[in-house]
Amino acid sequence: MNYIVKDENAIYYECGYSSDNALFLKLGSEAFFITDSRYAIEAQESVQNATVIIEGDLYTKAHKLIQQSKIKKLTYDPKEWSLFHFHKLTKGLKTKFKEAPDFSHNKRIIKSESELVLLKKAVKLGKKAFDTLAKEIQANWLKEDEYALTYLAKSVLSDYGKYDLSFDPIVAINANAAKPHALPTATKLHKKDLLLVDAGLKYQRYCSDRTRTVSVSKNFGFETEQYFKSKKIQKAYDLVLKAHDNAIEKARSGMKAKEIDALTRDIITKGGYGEYFVHSTGHGVGLDIHEMPYISAKSDTIIEDGMVYTIEPGIYIPGEFGIRIEDMVAMVDGKVEVL
Repeated sequence: MNYIVKDENAIYYECGYSSDNALFLKLGSEAFFITDSRYAIEAQESVQNATVIIEGDLYTKAHKLIQQSKIKKLTYDPKEWSLFHFHKLTKGLKTKFKEAPDFSHNKRIIKSESELVLLKKAVKLGKKAFDTLAKEIQANWLKEDEYALTYLAKSVLSDYGKYDLSFDPIVAINANAAKPHALPTATKLHKKDLLLVDAGLKYQRYCSDRTRTVSVSKNFGFETEQYFKSKKIQKAYDLVLKAHDNAIEKARSGMKAKEIDALTRDIITKGGYGEYFVHSTGHGVGLDIHEMPYISAKSDTIIEDGMVYTIEPGIYIPGEFGIRIEDMVAMVDGKVEVL
């Protein structure tokens, strides 16, 4: 198969190395990693199963290689390309460029054993960081605002620079937690507040993703058993936890993604909060924090062994509170394994 990829993680998946200015080109039995001189040393040391080409103009070089190969078809993912760079690559070529949206994500949807090892490690490091974060907040960070707590979360999750983050952490208190992707505010944290933290880190480029919603007390932790002073919040929390646990218990390989979504959504809907569950049940995780499969009410994707995704039902009451509980899982021997 002939194809070209531009996305950094897509390139890394192909040859074990990538940079922010590179192309990976597969032409029959030959493969080429094209980058500029800033990355020459690392590329020569790290690229696997591809010829490294150092070139200032990546697109002109790729154009020439395609032209010289005389191939008839080349697959690409249109989501990776700007119109400018695509025109520069393809202008004047007789080769037919075949669109394949999510080309690399489709290749990566089933994780190998080695990938599962890395993902498990990332998740374990993430859980350890959550435990450390709880202790740090208890000791020194009560009465601090969401800006400061987000800074703390970044520091703890990265182990003070040792690991990259999967994404900017979400740290939200009380009503701000009703925004699924809340940005930090000047709201300060006090005992008995609701605190939602959604965060993850990367281990050897593979992501983790975890969300916990907790009642802040003297010795609080990020476990799923939580007790809230408000009966309304407790009812909603227990419903989200029930939905989360139901999907973990009943999801099976061979089900459609929308059937797994229903395992959470039906419980929340029957509990009277369906309109407040405003996103899908989950998404795949790997080199990217969001990749296939997507566990949504519209997805007909068949879930198979080796797929890794999140289970993260939520309830969000505008102006009041938000609750989300999220774990990463893998399909192993037909069932869910919580990573």
